[in-house]
Amino acid sequence: MNRTDYLTVGNMGLILGTILMLSLGQVLFKTASSQLDLSQPSTWISLPLAAALTVYGLATVAWLVVLSRVPLSFAFPFYGLAFLFVPALAAVFLREPLRWPVLLGGVVILCGIAITSWGSRS
Repeated sequence: MNRTDYLTVGNMGLILGTILMLSLGQVLFKTASSQLDLSQPSTWISLPLAAALTVYGLATVAWLVVLSRVPLSFAFPFYGLAFLFVPALAAVFLREPLRWPVLLGGVVILCGIAITSWGSRS
């Protein structure tokens, strides 16, 4: 299979959507964790935790669809985008600072994804 066979807008959208869902799930897990009190089991039942688990479940199903369409060696490097998406979403939704080393590291990650995904010819 040639890389142009699986480098389609649909496949790329599915890959990016999956990584975005996983990143959103992390923000929801962080939100849920701020409401937890380990001494009170009732705090383990919350809307943010239920949403995070649901988003992760949907992302898992989407990832299975991705893997049915493209080689793992092509799709997996895109997981690196989570290292950009999670801090960006945390900055927007949780008001966490977005530091310049994260952005610089993100540029390195993007270069790595480009090299591993578009550099292969098989």
